[in-house]
Amino acid sequence: MRKVADITVQAGLALLLLSAAITAGASQALAQSAFEDKLAAASKPKGNERLLVEAAELIYDNDHNTVTARGNAELHYGNRTLQADRVRYDRTTSRVFAEGNVRLTDGTGSVVTGERMELTDDFKNGFIDSLRIQTTVQSKGQPVRTRISAPRAERIDGEQTSFDYATYTACEPCKDHPERPPLWQIKAAKIIQNSETHTIYYEDSTLEIGGIPIAYLPYFESADPSVKRKTGFLTPRFITSTALGTGVGTPYFINLDPSYDLTITPTFVSRQGLLGQAEYRQRFDNGQFSIRLSGISQTTPSAFLPGPLGAADRDLRGSVESKGRFYINDRWRMGWDLVGVTDKWFLDNYRIRNQNVTADYFREAVSTAYLIGQGDRSWFEARGYYFKSLSSFDWQKEQPVVAPVIDYDKRINGPGLLGGEVRLQTNLTSMTRDATDFQGIPRTTAYVFTPSVGGVNYPLYETCSTFTRSTCLVRGLAGTDTRLSAQASWRRTFIDDFGMAWTPFTYLRADSFFDSPSLSGYQNANVSSIASVNDGAVSRVMPAIGIDWRYPFVSDFGALGVHTIEPIAQVIVRPSETRIGRLPNEDAQSLVFDDTSLFEWDKFSGYDRVEGGVRANVGGQYSVVTPSGWYANLMAGESIAIAGVNSFRRGDIANVGLDSGLENQYSDFVGRAQVSPNKNITFIARTRLAQNDFSLNRFEAGVIARFAPFLPLDTSVFYSYYGAQPALGFDHRREGITASATYHITPNWFVSGSVLFDLTRYLDNRDLYNDALTAYLANPIGAPPVYSPGDRFFSTGLSVGAGYQDECTTVSLNYINSPIATALGTREKNQTVLLRIELKTLGEADLKQNVNTVTTADGISAVR
Repeated sequence: MRKVADITVQAGLALLLLSAAITAGASQALAQSAFEDKLAAASKPKGNERLLVEAAELIYDNDHNTVTARGNAELHYGNRTLQADRVRYDRTTSRVFAEGNVRLTDGTGSVVTGERMELTDDFKNGFIDSLRIQTTVQSKGQPVRTRISAPRAERIDGEQTSFDYATYTACEPCKDHPERPPLWQIKAAKIIQNSETHTIYYEDSTLEIGGIPIAYLPYFESADPSVKRKTGFLTPRFITSTALGTGVGTPYFINLDPSYDLTITPTFVSRQGLLGQAEYRQRFDNGQFSIRLSGISQTTPSAFLPGPLGAADRDLRGSVESKGRFYINDRWRMGWDLVGVTDKWFLDNYRIRNQNVTADYFREAVSTAYLIGQGDRSWFEARGYYFKSLSSFDWQKEQPVVAPVIDYDKRINGPGLLGGEVRLQTNLTSMTRDATDFQGIPRTTAYVFTPSVGGVNYPLYETCSTFTRSTCLVRGLAGTDTRLSAQASWRRTFIDDFGMAWTPFTYLRADSFFDSPSLSGYQNANVSSIASVNDGAVSRVMPAIGIDWRYPFVSDFGALGVHTIEPIAQVIVRPSETRIGRLPNEDAQSLVFDDTSLFEWDKFSGYDRVEGGVRANVGGQYSVVTPSGWYANLMAGESIAIAGVNSFRRGDIANVGLDSGLENQYSDFVGRAQVSPNKNITFIARTRLAQNDFSLNRFEAGVIARFAPFLPLDTSVFYSYYGAQPALGFDHRREGITASATYHITPNWFVSGSVLFDLTRYLDNRDLYNDALTAYLANPIGAPPVYSPGDRFFSTGLSVGAGYQDECTTVSLNYINSPIATALGTREKNQTVLLRIELKTLGEADLKQNVNTVTTADGISAVR
């Protein structure tokens, strides 16, 4: 049986306990008693450290003045633990000698192993043979083990360890061939790890990849892997482009305090000079904020296109970005996300990444500030927005400034016998823009102006060729538009003796508009040719009453699952909508009629429109769930306008409602089908069929599958078809396929890719040719246009890549071909190669290179 001693000792006499443990020839029981007695006589404890000694055998040698713990010896002292096959303490020299599978663990969890250790009696100083240190740290939320090994090392004051001819790595040794070198390691003549300054110093060091030296540094230092914040240089940032030249940025992190820091990044680029960046971050008890400043005085502005296509007329360029989050109390929080730039191309030209910049089909930076409150059954949110267009093809004067947007939503129990739920909703929105946003129907080759650079014409800012109600839409109205909306609703569900669910409901909606449209400057006066928009204060009221009926039939067939058939009917009675086409429509333009909106009380997506008239929504759904995990759901239905003005038959100034599938008395049929054979595979399809002949107006279908563990493949494929909507400017159908997949060749190697095919691009090309031919025939100068229909499977977007990832290394190489929005849709592509390398605990580096041959969206050049 192992003997255990647990006693309080003076720090400097820790291992002196061993010398008082046992007298020669005494039994193990008497030895433990003598151990405690001699300790009490030796010294009165001064500290609160506790020593726990465990060993199969304790041996006291009076002749040599030593005490030995043998047989799985384990000594716990303070936050340090020493384990070995045999531990001998020399009272004369106050040295500890541990041999055989020696393992020393400190309070941070760092583990030092070796074949032999010679230490002082407090484990703080000494020499170690065949040393290995293993430390577990967190890297991006994942545990990573780092290792330092050396044939001999010296431990000094418990805070510093010096390794001779050492190696450092975060890679696990190969399980099958542990003698092989790790994927990467640093070899150095000397490595010094300082636990007090949390720094690792490397002298005469070489970086090896797979055992092959690839880089040499006579001296460098890095932060201890356990440290999250330490003053010093970060991973360099490399830049190369036609307009900027070649350059490197060297971020320097300054740990000013545990709660705030500063990062300064000077970046020198050969063609433009010095780009300066500084980012300050600070944490508080209730939140945090950051601010980043970037700026440059360009030495070669002519590398960029002249305005309005680029920033060639600017010497000084820069940006300011800030983000804040603060929790006022457990219910209220506030914050901001702000982006300010001197010009729309700066962030892209100088490769400055910002999470508030969208880059899919169009580029814009969204700035917002907010105040949010949340109760048990209530929600309050106040925001302001500023949209900065970042593409050459977007006109900033058409972008609105939206402030404020205030929403309040409260739910309470219905009063008395009425019961049910009462919901109160309010919204206040105010916005201002300088220029009206027009769109021609059909979309034409009309633009506000067409500048020419180097003999190439660049059409900018789409508009209408003729400003009439039938040929032009108003997507956004110039001037100031303020609206206050409030809605009170009640509903309650009753279940009768037959199992039918009856849900009567009622609501009252009131809106007040305060409009001051601008009809002067730019093209704003043309609004009068399209619609008579109200100027001043007007109000709108919409009361409604209705009932929702559902009758689920449920049958349990055991192994065949639970089957449910549920017919659904809904009737809503309300007056007709008023002032259609005389009010702005800013937030209710994204009308999509499908299975998700069939039973909505109001099918418009925002407050600027309100559905009116008497309407019935009917349909049903079927579902099955089996014990094996099979799930299926089918749903179909339609909407019927019974009386009053059909809100979807009369389009507003943006024609919302027309070509939606709801404009006729009997709507299109909508349906949904979802099948999931198991939790890893899901098939889903949605459709909208014409009411008169069942022709296809809208169809979406796809599959999401994860085939592991049988096949290391994750994939998704979706097909989309949208019928022509001439009233909204889409004369042709739109059809496309998007697919993505990741295949794990091995547990570490993977390939991935995604693609977006535009199947109807040739129709747009045909229209562009016809327009060009008409213009040529009217004025036959130069060569006639050449018709090029293009590929039926036109790749609008493409991304392919491959990579390697393990516990210590991530390497990926990706080629990205993303669309760039122009006035008439996608006509150019942004092609990028991105290489990313991360050596965990050391740092990471990204190398991004544009490979475009023709582009204008970034404001650089027509040809590179």
